[in-house]
Amino acid sequence: MKKTLYRSVLAMACVAVLGGCDEKASLQPDQQSGGNPPLPKAQSFLVPPMQVPDKAGWKQGQTPTVAPGLKIEAMASGLMHPRQLYVLPNDDVLVVESNGPGTEPVTTPKQLIAGMVKNQSGKGGKGGNRITLLRKNASGGWDKHVFIENLNSPFGVQLIGDTLYVANTDGIVRFPYVTGETEIKTPGVGFTDLPNTINHHWTKALLASPDGSKLYVGVGSNSNITENGLAVEYRRADVLEVDVATGASRIYASGLRNPTGLQWEPTTGKLWAIVNERDEIGADLVPDYMTSVHEGAFYGWPYSYYGQNVDTRVKPQRPDMVAKAIKPDYAIGSHVAPLGLLMSATNALPATFQGGAFIGEHGSWDRSPLSGYEVVFVAFKDGTPVGKPVSVVSGFYSKDEKQLFGAPVGIVQDKEGAILIADDVGDTVWRVTAAQ
Repeated sequence: MKKTLYRSVLAMACVAVLGGCDEKASLQPDQQSGGNPPLPKAQSFLVPPMQVPDKAGWKQGQTPTVAPGLKIEAMASGLMHPRQLYVLPNDDVLVVESNGPGTEPVTTPKQLIAGMVKNQSGKGGKGGNRITLLRKNASGGWDKHVFIENLNSPFGVQLIGDTLYVANTDGIVRFPYVTGETEIKTPGVGFTDLPNTINHHWTKALLASPDGSKLYVGVGSNSNITENGLAVEYRRADVLEVDVATGASRIYASGLRNPTGLQWEPTTGKLWAIVNERDEIGADLVPDYMTSVHEGAFYGWPYSYYGQNVDTRVKPQRPDMVAKAIKPDYAIGSHVAPLGLLMSATNALPATFQGGAFIGEHGSWDRSPLSGYEVVFVAFKDGTPVGKPVSVVSGFYSKDEKQLFGAPVGIVQDKEGAILIADDVGDTVWRVTAAQ
């Protein structure tokens, strides 16, 4: 019955956009990768075209597909929407099980339809609001322990000394950490508030500075392009810098619509981010991207995209801000939805995958054919991305694009150099190593 209603509403949406659901992308994601991606003319929709496969999950023994020379295995399954991973110094792995708090009001038919489409895919699955610890046992498997419970849509995690910082959607909390413990029973203590109105983009990415004196927080916008008003965008679409000694924070960089992953580039030591760009102006606009993040810089949102390409939907227009907008370093394709970033100088994979960035692409919801739904690798040379993204892990949906088995999110590297991937639709953590 629910599926019938869903199809009926989606059919009505297609009528509303006067055939827009047949609009297809003309560019492949790799054709829109690099420093100067092609940017076609923006389109206009009453309701944007939407396409997401229905959730199928993984069958017994089924796994994603890996590039030649690699193997993949499930570390843990049966989780509650695993979004992010963090490797502790003793090689225990923390799994953040989470989803949005569901506090964003639905005020338009477009929001209702988009929500139904995403929920049908499994992307809207209930999060655990907890952190699970995985520990390797004597037989080579991984034991699961509930590490922290009763969190509020957590996402980022960082350990500084003996303090574990967790970025809930409404603020950073801290917990005492003791090596070897499989559960933290001490209640978390509030450290600093984070923007928490509406929560259109609820994730709060977290990264500590190398010396442990600062925390950097990725805070997404409260809208696509300010349709909820500018007031609710206060301190949003930013990377915040938080002083660990005092909890005081400031805007480090702005105009980043939804910075969902932060990392230090190993060669240069520069801060980098992955960013989800805006929607609803076409299947080939706007490319999501990866970029170095400069202190005080402005990256365009909402007034322009990919540098100084003006978004005419934004009112009022701000040519003064457009003139300040910095072009990102590297496009990774339109609507691929990057949610995980790992910068790795060396790892246990073959030579092809050394010295670059692994990106977890959660996948498109408003593009046909589908884009993303894979883990890609972008090589770096002298601290700069070069060449095209290379597929590392794929096979998260069926060939006819109707069934969704999983969707990659957070990525980390364990002490043995293996690449670990959180899969929130498949409720699994995957481990990728060399085939031998």
